[in-house]
Amino acid sequence: MLDLRRAGQTDDLDASVNYAEVYRCVCAECTARPYNLIEAVAEAIASTLLKRFPPVQAVKVRVKKPQAPLPGHFDYVGVEIARERNG
Repeated sequence: MLDLRRAGQTDDLDASVNYAEVYRCVCAECTARPYNLIEAVAEAIASTLLKRFPPVQAVKVRVKKPQAPLPGHFDYVGVEIARERNG
């Protein structure tokens, strides 16, 4: 969560988050090591984003895994977590 009012009013990137940087952080976290659980991937991404982008007060991370090794017919399995900055 980040108040984006000023960014919307001024069209100033400094008042927002650089989404290209967010994307790079997410990609780096997903390839940093192998994960057994998508829950662990989500936690790592949330933690990294809160550390890397101090103005952001909260994040919601959704991880979807298509073709998970489970019986049945489904498009994907997934988790969604919400984390807030402490204090």
